[in-house]
Amino acid sequence: MTAPFPEVTAPAPGPPGPAARAALRHRLAERGVDRMLLLVLPGVLAVVALFCYPFLYGLQLSFQPSHGGPLGAYRHFFADPFARKSIWATFSLAIPAALINVGASVPIAYRMRRDFRGKRLLLALLVVPITLGTVLTAEGILEFYGPSGWFNRTLHLLGLADSPVRLTMNYTGVLLSLIISGFPFAYLLTHSYLSGIHPSLEKAASTLGAGWWQRFRHITFPLLLPGLMTTFCLTFVMAFAVFPSAMMVGDPDGKTHVISIEAYEAALQRFDYAQGCADAMIMTVLMFAVLGAVTVARSRLYTGTTGGKG
Repeated sequence: MTAPFPEVTAPAPGPPGPAARAALRHRLAERGVDRMLLLVLPGVLAVVALFCYPFLYGLQLSFQPSHGGPLGAYRHFFADPFARKSIWATFSLAIPAALINVGASVPIAYRMRRDFRGKRLLLALLVVPITLGTVLTAEGILEFYGPSGWFNRTLHLLGLADSPVRLTMNYTGVLLSLIISGFPFAYLLTHSYLSGIHPSLEKAASTLGAGWWQRFRHITFPLLLPGLMTTFCLTFVMAFAVFPSAMMVGDPDGKTHVISIEAYEAALQRFDYAQGCADAMIMTVLMFAVLGAVTVARSRLYTGTTGGKG
């Protein structure tokens, strides 16, 4: 009889060697995955902790009112005429403020592309409101544009007004606050988009006899428009969430009773947290509806390499 063949056992799998690990890293790198993505982890955790979890918790709480069923808080908001008016009050402040900031930033940023005397000083003056904050800006508006402020005193001394011009505690005061605090961001974004448009395009048009208005209308503005729409979205979000200025220099019980004030009063004055969360969710849906419409319109514009990126 012949001896049976010896049984061959497979070697136990060991840890992958350096070549296998290098090949895995190479395959992941081809898909855009590498160790540098670990730097994103702290930001992702912060977003989850400070935004995602509170948002989802508030969304869940908005469907748990004390009466009226899961949609009771939402029905109560739209059934209350005063609460419904807060939608118009919010849009009537946010959209004009965003349009004014974007519109004013274009000619200033267009001129600031060139070097001139005092450019650094003017740039510092343009971005100073960023350091002030909303509350300090509102306080400054009260001191300067108030009934006894410097603005009305100057008008009285010059004989231009017999009685104080009312620019605070109304719609005008809140709009001024939103413009002052939002313009620096609009200007910086517009300036960066203009810097992405290569000057050779305008020079080529100039050699063909195009004036500055023709160059701006047919070359610069079409390339800049996608960036302006992005700037509008960012400034609109800032203005749509108006709260301190609406309370301090506006009329919170009247024309500047915005949705954020409605949510604040429901949650922290009437202690109806479900209603406050529902008001905040309505505010979020309305804001994203505008952003979505602008984003869709922006996607139909030119977004090449010479400008309009962002």
